[in-house]
This record gives sequence, structure tokens and C-alpha cells, in this order.
Amino acid sequence: MTNTSNWLQRRADDVGVIMLSLMFLAFVVQITARYVFNYPLGWTLELCLTMWLWTVFWGASFSLRNEDHVRFDMIYLNVSPKAKRWLAAIAAIAIVVTMLVALPRTYDFISFLKIKKSGTLRIPLMYVFSVYLVFMVATIAIYARGLVRIFKGEAS
Repeated sequence: MTNTSNWLQRRADDVGVIMLSLMFLAFVVQITARYVFNYPLGWTLELCLTMWLWTVFWGASFSLRNEDHVRFDMIYLNVSPKAKRWLAAIAAIAIVVTMLVALPRTYDFISFLKIKKSGTLRIPLMYVFSVYLVFMVATIAIYARGLVRIFKGEAS
């Protein structure tokens, strides 16, 4: 990777760390408020849930390398290099096409959520779930790039 992509990778990781830290702090505040002061706070649960959602999709989009994702590759690991390239290409095409087909409807639904607000923090749900669109676009880009590399013979 180049210096720029390394720097961008570290910044994406920093965003993930910030989100996990916010989630943890909200959790500590909730535990303290509930069990020390006997005064439960609803906003902390909502913040924890939102940060968890964002952390998972952000991390899957920008922080995890392709090798870090969970795979079901028992067949893939036991075939020839040529078959591996074909299987990887078929999987990449399936993911890209599926995500591209789902993207407009997903955008429509998330846009629709601007009329609804979260229960406690009153954040429009469009903002809460917009990270899924980021995830979809990033996934399309990652697998399209992988498909190009497969066809160039750079990856299997």
C-alpha cells in the first residue's frame, strides 16, 4: 500500500476507535447511573446501539482487510489456482450485482426514514442507518476492484 492509503487506513481505524470509545463511555455512564444513583438513562442505550451499528458497518467497509472477514472457503482452498480464480470472480460478480440492484431501493428506504426519529435522542433514523449505504458503496468498490485484479491475473 502507498503512504496515502496507509494514512487513510489509519484514519478509518481512528474513526472506529472513537466510535467504540463513545459506546464504552455511554455504557459506563449507564451502569453508573443505574446501579450507583438508581437513575437509569435511556439515551445511553440508544447511543450504544447506534455506535455499535456504525462501528460494525464502518469497520467492515474501511478497517477490515478482505482476509479478515469470515469466509466459508473449504471448497475454495481445495481447488486448483484456475478454479480459485473462477470461484473468486463468480463470488465478486454476485456481490457487486446484488449490491448494485439493492442500492436504489436501500437509498429510497433510508431516505424515507428522515420522517422518523429515534426514541430518546430524537435523531432522524436516516442518519442512524445511513452507514449501511456507505457499507454498500464500499463493498461494491472493494469487490469491483478485486474483480479487475482477478481479470488482470493479479489475484485469485
